[in-house]
Formats: sequence, C-alpha cells, structure tokens
Amino acid sequence: MATKRGIVLMNLGSPDSTRVKDVRRYLNEFLMDERVIDIPYLGRLLLVKGIIVPFRAPKSAHAYSTIWTKEGSPLMVLSKQLQVALQKQVTEPVALAMRYGAPAPWTAYDELLEKVPDLEEVVLVPLYPHYAMSSYETAVEYAKSAHVKGKYTFKLTIVPPYYDNQLYLDALADSMRPYLQQPYDHFLFSYHGVPERHILKGDITGNHCLKVNNCCEVSSEAHKYCYRHQCLVTTKKVAEMLQIPTQKYSFSFQSRLGRDPWLQPYTAQRLEELPKEGVKKLLVACPAFVSDCLETLEEIAEQGKESFMKAGGESFTMIPCLNVHPMWVKAIASWVKDI
Repeated sequence: MATKRGIVLMNLGSPDSTRVKDVRRYLNEFLMDERVIDIPYLGRLLLVKGIIVPFRAPKSAHAYSTIWTKEGSPLMVLSKQLQVALQKQVTEPVALAMRYGAPAPWTAYDELLEKVPDLEEVVLVPLYPHYAMSSYETAVEYAKSAHVKGKYTFKLTIVPPYYDNQLYLDALADSMRPYLQQPYDHFLFSYHGVPERHILKGDITGNHCLKVNNCCEVSSEAHKYCYRHQCLVTTKKVAEMLQIPTQKYSFSFQSRLGRDPWLQPYTAQRLEELPKEGVKKLLVACPAFVSDCLETLEEIAEQGKESFMKAGGESFTMIPCLNVHPMWVKAIASWVKDI
C-alpha cells in the first residue's frame, strides 16, 4: 500500500511588503539567524539590531520597491507558481514554506494534515541547489525543529543538495540555451556569496578547504558540505553541456555583507573589470537561486547592469532563474517520486 505523503517546497522568504517596518522585521529574523551571522548571540544582537538593520532596512525597502509586483514579492509569487506547477504533476498535496517570514514550516505541515489527516511522510524540497550553512542547512534545520517541536508523527524526508544532479543540470542548461544564440563575449555565473569562515567551519576534515592548492578540484570528503566546490561543479558541468569555451566563462560571488573576507572573486568587482578586459557583451546567470528575487532582479539586473555599462559595457543580459521552467518542475517531481 502506498505511503500517504505530502510535499513541502521551502524557499528563503520575503518581507510582507516594501514598508520599512516590514523589511526591518524580515531583516531582523534573517540576520539574527546564527547560521547567517555566526557570532555569539549578544554580539549578533548588537550588530544586527544596533547597526546593520537600522541602516539597511530603508535601503532594502527601496530596493524591494523597484522589483515588487502587483501580486507581491517576486520570490513569493514565483514560489507559489512553482507550487501550482508541481501540483499538476504529482498526486501528493504540495505546500509552501519559507525559512524567514510566512508561511512557516508548521503552517505547511498543518496544511498537509488538513488534506491528509493520516499523513505518514512529508518530503521536504529545499529550494537551494548547493549546500551552505546559511542557506540549505539553516532551512533544513528549521524545518526539522518545527517537526520536532510540533510533535508531528509523520516522517520527514529531505531532498539532498542537487548541484550535480543531472535533472537539475539539464533544466539549468535548457533555460540558458536560448540566450546563447545572441552574440556575447563572456558568460558570468554569479553565485550568492558566503564568508570564507563558513567554508572553513563546514570542512569536516579540518584541513582541506581553502588550505590545499586548488582545494575544490582535489577530491575530498569536505566537498559534501563545501559550497564553493559545489558552485564550481555546477558551473563546469553546465558550461560543458552548453559548449561554452573555457575562456568565455567564469564564476563569481555576489551579495557580500560586512568587511570579513568572503568567497572571491566578487561579482560587483568583476562587473567593473570585465569591460576593461575587452568584454563588451555580457551574459549573467545566478544558479544558486532557483527563483528570481531581490538578489537577481535588483542586485544583478539593475545595479549590476548599471555598473557594467558605466564601466564601458555595451550589452548586459541577465538570464532568469529556473522559476517554473517545465524541466525544473519535472525534476522536482522525479526526485519526490524516487526518494
């Protein structure tokens, strides 16, 4: 007899509106996460609520206002569209949860229980392809915590990172392929950045990441949790599938916060340098995000484009995230079926 199951798609989350107070509340929850800013609680409290959020909230509110739609936050709108698209391909009920803001994991669990009172298993699909403590890990641990605290009796099964899964790579390549028909000088894969200390913390061997020459290309158990390695794998595999010459693509890291060293090269810096290196026509994709959001629509498509063009670029194209691409929806449906 088939197990009575439900599915939860889990994304990052978004402020309820572009009002400063809603953005402030969202940023407080996000930045107070110990896996995002990993310093002792009191120091984090002073830093986040005393320094970062008071200055950042108005600026972020303005940034959100430039991408907000009639339906709301792009990330929320696209996540709901993905939920609907997936529901058409699976028999199990599909719910939506966010790491920050609403809907919370327990809301998703309760929604599934209303539809399947004798629910036996929930398959959690974190909408993060790569493992990072500040993205995939915190989402999974939050969902696990809600499961335990709510004393739910169903089993919680989690889809692992899929940065090298062929179905994900096929969908990613297919979504990018049409853009390669236009003339371009360079293809930049821009990933969300993380502090170098997060990479070091995640190194289960204690002596590999950022310590061994070409560490991401030297086989190691550390790669299971190494965000940088996984970004490199995605980049190389997709570039190979799309037959992009080695000299015509590179990868970088965006969304840096604070002065500590983060993974390099920095996207913002590369966008200013590339025109000086002869790159006039640029394609940019953001594979760490599966749904377009503030970091893609405002940081890259607006601010990034402005920086590149001011530096001497002639054309700048940001390739949309997977969003509700048919092959992406089919990939999720396949993972849920096979897990």
